[in-house]
Amino acid sequence: MFRALEVPNYRLWVIGALVSNIGTWMQRVAQDWLVLTELTDHDGIATGITTGLQFLPILILGPYAGLIADRYDKRKILLVTQTFMGLCALVLGTLVITGTVQLWHVYVLAALLGVGSAFDAPARQAFVSEIVPGTHLTNAVALNSANFNLARLAGPGIAGVVIALVGTGPAFLLNGLSFLAVLFSLSSMKISELSRSKPVTRAKGQVREGFRYVKNRKDLLLIFAMAFVIGTFGLNFQLTNAMMAAEVYGVGAAEYGILGSIMAIGTFAGALFAARRSRPRWRFVIGGGIAFGATALLSAVMPHYLLFAASLVLVGLSSLTFLNSCNTMVQTSVPPQYRARVLSLYLMVVQGGTPLGAPLVGWIAELLGVRAAVAFGAILSLAVSVLALIIWQRFRADAVPLRTQFKEIILPHQRREATED
Repeated sequence: MFRALEVPNYRLWVIGALVSNIGTWMQRVAQDWLVLTELTDHDGIATGITTGLQFLPILILGPYAGLIADRYDKRKILLVTQTFMGLCALVLGTLVITGTVQLWHVYVLAALLGVGSAFDAPARQAFVSEIVPGTHLTNAVALNSANFNLARLAGPGIAGVVIALVGTGPAFLLNGLSFLAVLFSLSSMKISELSRSKPVTRAKGQVREGFRYVKNRKDLLLIFAMAFVIGTFGLNFQLTNAMMAAEVYGVGAAEYGILGSIMAIGTFAGALFAARRSRPRWRFVIGGGIAFGATALLSAVMPHYLLFAASLVLVGLSSLTFLNSCNTMVQTSVPPQYRARVLSLYLMVVQGGTPLGAPLVGWIAELLGVRAAVAFGAILSLAVSVLALIIWQRFRADAVPLRTQFKEIILPHQRREATED
């Protein structure tokens, strides 16, 4: 289950990422609580806009960010992006503590944080394949998810306590400081032990080349379609949990923070289960999507806060199963020279739809109620997953088996690098 941790550089990466991810979850909770309860009077649309602005840049910049990650040293890119995002968090924290923060400040800084994340995400995802050998890649991707969700266990709860005791400002400052851990881990890695991919030579049409590659892969198109619908309309926990906590159950910041930690129990468990698998499988992609839609719909009708919190364990488990399976399938079935560009397109569809989905879900919540907004995303997620199952049954006979893809793409790449060394 933990075989990727045998690699010293990966151990460094995991430690730095854990500290930073805790800070990131603290900021997510604090940002939504700041907008929802301090800068507005429980305005779901404003909260949705804030979330949308944070993800809008990846929709615009994603393909170019992926090309940059394929063309340049991914480690150096991450040093720049992590520094930039840390500064954004420190600025917002300073504005809150000094009492000068306004709603437009949050909008601008959320968008800037999104710009940094747009360039950070494809480089970070593709960098994992340079840290660990190909035989450990599936395990490393799953452990990254476990790392992220272990932070999700701690981050929201810590944020809730910090907000209740000293306000939202210190939560932002702590997140800004947490980026130092990633910068330290990146700076401490042994560069000679990285299996760096050969940089893509500058040429015309390289962004379009990434689109063409995905267009010619029916399996990737199916994954991207599912990821777009579920990511846009279903994976809005940052918004919906805040509204369910404040408007439906009438609880405070501490209870809202606990919801994120409880959901992380499910996502962390899902990540550990994924770490035991040697390669991705379609049944976890489609089954995870169906399970997510069903459990999210169940959560929408929970009559009490405690029952809603308990249902989030199942929501977290199913959502992580779906997302991790999609991510691993993309990473292990795409050649290294296209990997960052394809990953950027995947991240663009799974996260880039949030600028559309979050305000829409917020609007539905204002119009029909929060429960209806959660149910809306759940039903769409369930529908697209069932449709994907039907489509997959039609073209699975012509698709290249995942076992063959893994052997033809990941393992030869590692053997070539070993020969070159």
